[in-house]
Amino acid sequence: MIICPWCGTNYMVFQSNCTNCGGIIQLPPVTAGLPVSNDEIPMPPPAPRIISNNYVWRLLSTDGWSIAAFVFVLLGGIFSLVGAGLTIGVITAFVGLPFLFFGLVLLGSGGWVLNWRVKETQEIVNVLRVGEAARGKILEVQKNYSVQINGQNPWVIHYQYPVNGETFQGKVSTLNPLGDAYQTGKSVWVLYLQTAPQRNSIYPHP
Repeated sequence: MIICPWCGTNYMVFQSNCTNCGGIIQLPPVTAGLPVSNDEIPMPPPAPRIISNNYVWRLLSTDGWSIAAFVFVLLGGIFSLVGAGLTIGVITAFVGLPFLFFGLVLLGSGGWVLNWRVKETQEIVNVLRVGEAARGKILEVQKNYSVQINGQNPWVIHYQYPVNGETFQGKVSTLNPLGDAYQTGKSVWVLYLQTAPQRNSIYPHP
């Protein structure tokens, strides 16, 4: 079975690009006629790597901040419409104005957070496309019990990696089940921006 390293989609037959997220799928290396263990993560291919723009939305769909912001925007829109409708009727203006004010606050705060998360996610995709590769190490793997998405708590992977003699740290979260390759103490490939090494992501993004 072939697994897309970007979104986890399974394929029975190899194909070069994932039909779900557009990410590159590497042909599994073969040693002595046998596939290499799934615990061995291949080195990232040279940049630029083909990552679909749709992958931004896939990452946002599993991000707790983004989901909360979307709910705020939705509720803000509803409250604003109801408040505006009530305010137009002069008799019910004293009821409509609080609804309108509360709705605008929800819209503003939710929109700000959503915009922030979209930019952060676009940065992750940019790192996956053009980032330099470094060999890193997983420091800790834990579940985030403060966030629940579709009845699941996301895994948070903390890791570190060296760049020009300096050690940087990063973290990624995922709802996908973690195999042996993503356990504490394991070596992983980390992609980072050469001009901003603090911008990083594990490759492949779990």
